[in-house]
Parts: sequence; C-alpha cells; structure tokens
Amino acid sequence: MRPETILAFDTSAAQCAAALLCDGKITLQIEPMDKGQAERLVPLLTELLASQRLQWSDLTAIAVGTGPGNFTGVRISVATARGLALGLGIPAIGVTRLEATAFGHPLPITVVEDARRGDVYVQSFTAAGPLPASLAPASDPITGPQTGSGCEGLPEVMPLVEAIARIAASRSASPQPRPAPFYLRGADAAPPSDPPPRILDAAL
Repeated sequence: MRPETILAFDTSAAQCAAALLCDGKITLQIEPMDKGQAERLVPLLTELLASQRLQWSDLTAIAVGTGPGNFTGVRISVATARGLALGLGIPAIGVTRLEATAFGHPLPITVVEDARRGDVYVQSFTAAGPLPASLAPASDPITGPQTGSGCEGLPEVMPLVEAIARIAASRSASPQPRPAPFYLRGADAAPPSDPPPRILDAAL
C-alpha cells in the first residue's frame, strides 16, 4: 500500500502556493505573484513533485483552497484540482481559506480575513463545530480570540497551504464532495452597458 501523499495548492491570494504532504513530511513551495497563476501553477506543482523524486502517479489525493479570495485565482485552483483528480483517478478535497486559517489554533477561535472595500470575512470555530461564515463591515466589533489578516489577533500557526494539506489528510478516509469555489461576495464584473447586437432576418 502506497503511503499517503497529498498535493495541496492555493491561488486565492497574490501567490502561487503548493504543499506536498508525504507520509507526514511537509514540503512547501510558495511564490508571490499578482498575476500569472494560471500559467505557473502546473509547472510549480511538477517542480515540487520532482524535488521529492515523486511522480503524479504517486499521489493519493489532491487538496485545494476554495476561497474566499480572488475570483479568478479560486477558479484556477478549483478547475486544476478537478482536472488532476479526474485524470489521476484520486479524490480532490476542497478546504476553505477560513478553516485553513483557523487550523491549529485552540478553540474557540474567530477567523477575520480582509475582504477589502471595508469588509471582512468572518467565521467562528468552536469545539462543537464551525458557525456559518459571513461578510461583515470591518468596523463591526468581534469578541473573543481572533486570527487572520483582517484583525490584530493571533499569528498564523502554519502557512495556509500547509494547513490545507493537513486538513485534507484528516478527511481523506471518507468520501468528499467535489471542490467548488467558496464565495461570500458576488463577482465584481458588471454586465456590458452597450445594447446587444441586432440580429437581422436573412430573408429580408
């Protein structure tokens, strides 16, 4: 039986981040970038595998960050995870940015992540389980222990992509739903203001 080998990645922020969890050992590769994740992601994953002398066929699962975060970045990672999992015949496990940020902290903990435009993503995690996530004004008071980029709380326990890999490892023994983008805010794109083209009747 091959050892558990999970490849995790995340492009929901201004970076291309990957983690390889092999038989309990973690290897990271994180590259800051504002754009170009779509072109860089698969080569980065290939390099990470090669650095540990592993092949794609050695993987037992794929883990992916599903957001919230940059819309395009989230879609890049989720689509890549689904495609790799389908091609390799292994499960793909989605992990939200909020639960990955909370991972490793004593409970209860509230994750407060910067959502820009004066808002934050908020989710509380307790011993009984997570509470629903929400989008809230950054000015709203939040009580109790906190962590995340949207507050001056506890520092991260580990890099986000490592947390994604370790959470996926804890879930790999049971069936998981297909990864899907986790959005708490609508897309920024607006419909075109120009009127649609007029279709002429060819018989005229």
